[in-house]
Amino acid sequence: MSEVLVVGTLKPSLAETLTGSYGARTLPGDGPERDAFLAEHGGTVRAVVTTGRFGVDAALMDALPKLGAVVNFGVGYDTTDVDTAAARGILVSNTPDVLTDCVADTALALYLDTLRGFSAADRFVRDGRWEQEGFPLRRRASGRRVGILGLGRIGRAIATRLEALGATISYHNRRPVADVPYAYAESPVALAAGVDVLVVAASGGSGSAGLVSREVLTALGPDGHLVNVARGSVVDEHALVELLSSGGLAGAGLDVFADEPHVPERLRALDQVVLLPHVASGTVETRADMEALTLRNLDRFLHDGTVVTPV
Repeated sequence: MSEVLVVGTLKPSLAETLTGSYGARTLPGDGPERDAFLAEHGGTVRAVVTTGRFGVDAALMDALPKLGAVVNFGVGYDTTDVDTAAARGILVSNTPDVLTDCVADTALALYLDTLRGFSAADRFVRDGRWEQEGFPLRRRASGRRVGILGLGRIGRAIATRLEALGATISYHNRRPVADVPYAYAESPVALAAGVDVLVVAASGGSGSAGLVSREVLTALGPDGHLVNVARGSVVDEHALVELLSSGGLAGAGLDVFADEPHVPERLRALDQVVLLPHVASGTVETRADMEALTLRNLDRFLHDGTVVTPV
């Protein structure tokens, strides 16, 4: 009898550990096989291990009557119904802190690449165009006005890196942060209207869906740049594509998208956009730390019914 269920695809070494050391089973995909699996095994499951890409919705919770914890590999948990989990006394954990530096490094890299056009310049050289024409001028990266949407752990780490470039930093949160030297903007629109670059580091989930709306992007303006290392759901992707295509925005650096791994064809065709396949935390060291913390959360729950890093 296994008390641990894997939902979705996990890092191979983590999946192997869960299978070998915990006897974990993996939930089949949708269809009769999944239904049969849940009918046979759903009543034994105490803990689910998953990622922000898959999560656990209310319907799956219904099929797991003894579920006590959803253990997320990753910081994002917006695909898990946390309200239903809370109402049922189901703990939800994630892996904060251990990925902060790598995500902040990625935000900085996207910031530099988006303004300076390094990826586009690389393509320019590889395509042999340098022999016939000059690469167009891009924007200076130092001394810019930068707005950070979401000044949590990752937002602060991004701000620290940008300070080294002489950036003037402002931010918006649900509420002001007491111990920071940065100017607070009353709304995302107000933040975007006063900066050259808007960096999105807000948490995902229903509360932040569409937070970077068409109005926010319009306020950022035709000379503005967007960097997103949060969740694709935070940005109105349709409006983003329209404004980038029409000149309403100067450029964007994106690690996340609304319907991953699917990226709109119009977005892929834009040369002033830098596109990454959701790799902000994708380093050997960080993923090892995330795996270790995931297992610590699972072990703690199975031992005493608590988790190390509850959300």
